Amino acid sequence: MTHTLKILPQYYEDVLTGKKNFELRENDRCYHVGDTLYLRAFENGEFLNKPILEVKIKYILKDCPQYGLMNGYVILGLE
Repeated sequence: MTHTLKILPQYYEDVLTGKKNFELRENDRCYHVGDTLYLRAFENGEFLNKPILEVKIKYILKDCPQYGLMNGYVILGLE
């Protein structure tokens, strides 16, 4: 499955360079390991003229509020 998501420019750059290999997201989609994310840089109500980043989900962390991850949110590990 694929998911097209907005991402702020500073996080876009960190994913692009490999500095950031995760996404913290509301769990409002049916994310699965192996899904593809298309990340589009977005700021001030509009998409920026940057290439869409294509990344795969390799790990999903959820259901652990005892460690500070609120219910309804996931951390997606990215390849």
